[in-house]
Amino acid sequence: MPKIIRFDELGGPEVLKIEEETSKQPGKGEVRLRVQAVGLNRAEAMFVRGHYLEQPKLPAGIGYEAAGVVEAVGPDVDKNWVGKSVATIPAFSMNDYPMLGEEVIAPVAALGEYPAKLSPVEGAAVWMQYLTAYGALIAIAHLTKGDFIVVPAASSSVGIAATEIAKAEGAISIATTRKSNKKAELLSLGADHVIATEEEDIVARVKEITGGKGARVIFDPVAGPFLEKLAEAAATGGIIFEYGALSMQPTPFPLFTALGKGLSIRGYTLMEVTRNPEKLAAAKKYVYDRLADGRFHPKIAKIFPFAQTVEAYKYLESNAQVGKVVITVP
Repeated sequence: MPKIIRFDELGGPEVLKIEEETSKQPGKGEVRLRVQAVGLNRAEAMFVRGHYLEQPKLPAGIGYEAAGVVEAVGPDVDKNWVGKSVATIPAFSMNDYPMLGEEVIAPVAALGEYPAKLSPVEGAAVWMQYLTAYGALIAIAHLTKGDFIVVPAASSSVGIAATEIAKAEGAISIATTRKSNKKAELLSLGADHVIATEEEDIVARVKEITGGKGARVIFDPVAGPFLEKLAEAAATGGIIFEYGALSMQPTPFPLFTALGKGLSIRGYTLMEVTRNPEKLAAAKKYVYDRLADGRFHPKIAKIFPFAQTVEAYKYLESNAQVGKVVITVP
């Protein structure tokens, strides 16, 4: 019987446990995936704690990004999917389709092939990070050559993806991290500038880097009081994306700064892209092409075996990583 990760109560990683369940057959619009690797995301850690956009329906599974091989398809699904190596795109509820298990059911509309030169571990580190960054930076902000972009929490997988997109588009990236111990690695990953926000004045540094103009685009998963500093660092007419809540603190709206600069401050999730077939098709092609030619390459921070799922999520929540935390599945 295939094993799957489940939880019966809200809490931290320690509530996760391995259970067995009977093998399932895919229904209409679905496939069965033999999982090889699963990429971990902050969204899942928040889901387990009851802090996510939706509440888990207990007992619940977990996981958005599984890479594996299609074993079977539903009655209305093209049989050519069978045998293909794919990774799942977060375009569904984890209450309906949890991906962290040895064998999972996934909607065929949420499958994405990845270049054959990537391993399953790398394949599990593609769609969440690159599509999240693409939707905000390319589809909405139309990031272009010469733009300044601030990327808070830049050592996350999404932050690194945003930095790679900025480089590919000719924009100038300003990565931020709390302490300077990650500076060298972020620079090696393509950031043009790095600011350690607990050691430097972010507003002064952004003004210095941008010649006093500020950044046109800010891509922020932190929120909380930090938003006020980001607004001060933004350019007149700039746009600030809030796509996360890492601070877990109330987020005051910087009214007078927003009024004075004509700022756009908007909430955003990648579901704006993944639940729109036309937008998703364009996004998948953008990411796939750049993975194939080497402009993008998933950065893997650490790999854990399936049996160490609890330890993997604890490591994710430690903020020690630079890049993606991945679980390999036997």
